[in-house]
Amino acid sequence: PNIVGVGREYSSGRLRTKHRGDRKYGRFVIRAKMPTGQGMWPAIWMLPPEEKYGGWALSGEIDIMEMLGHEDSRIYGTVHWSSNGNGAQYPLGGAGKKLTDDETYHNRYHVFSLLWSETQLEWLVDDQSFLKFDITNAADLAAFRKKFFLIFNVAVGGNWPGYPTAATQFPQFMMVDYVRVFAKD
Repeated sequence: PNIVGVGREYSSGRLRTKHRGDRKYGRFVIRAKMPTGQGMWPAIWMLPPEEKYGGWALSGEIDIMEMLGHEDSRIYGTVHWSSNGNGAQYPLGGAGKKLTDDETYHNRYHVFSLLWSETQLEWLVDDQSFLKFDITNAADLAAFRKKFFLIFNVAVGGNWPGYPTAATQFPQFMMVDYVRVFAKD
């Protein structure tokens, strides 16, 4: 890939709220429009500020949404953690929300939400639930009962999305209209 700063043409970028917005439980709501094209990998996700159970992603990761730029009508929600010292993921095959007709996550703003309680994580897009995960059923899910912070990133290239082709147009943007975080009642 061509990356800015090392004699190349493009770069990945991210913003994070580590130590400025660490939260445990609540409702996380982001209205955003995603980039598109082969090799684009936008994500809105969460990590813990402290790696209590080991390095990434053994201490937990919550992907509120991930998208592959060449499949810009589908998003994914996922969690990663340590299960007896080994990496674990739910759901294994990935669960997501596919839009219908000619609608994409690029051509208009959509609202991505995570409802997080002591017992469950629930993912929504445009107020429609598409995934739930019970966090009460195992001691190794304790990672999801700790504080996390938000990350907004647009990765360029990687194993999952592949790399941009000549057809991928630059520049690309994740346009964020708002971020709202509500404490649990």
